[in-house]
Amino acid sequence: MHRLYLGLAFLIMLIGVVHLGATTQLFDELNSRALWFASGGLLLILTGALNLLNRAHGAIIRDLRWMTVATNVVMTIFAAVAGVVGAASGAQLAVIVSILAATTFVSLRPRA
Repeated sequence: MHRLYLGLAFLIMLIGVVHLGATTQLFDELNSRALWFASGGLLLILTGALNLLNRAHGAIIRDLRWMTVATNVVMTIFAAVAGVVGAASGAQLAVIVSILAATTFVSLRPRA
């Protein structure tokens, strides 16, 4: 379970990096839409980093664990809504929401 959590956290960060990198491909100029799109990638990177911290220190720092769980729940819901509103394909939506939901489940374990 410990290795699964590590893989999921890095996968979230990788998706964030791809999302951030895609900004320059999808937008011709820096405007508010491009900036908001890029912020989604940054948010995913930070969510993955928070999960890495929880994996390493969550058993010792309870508040970190619960903040990580709350972040994962919010990000899972947000990704589902953003995918529907942003017209993501069914496969894209399923992959992202599944990864975030799995990470939420793993982060709930006391010894994540």
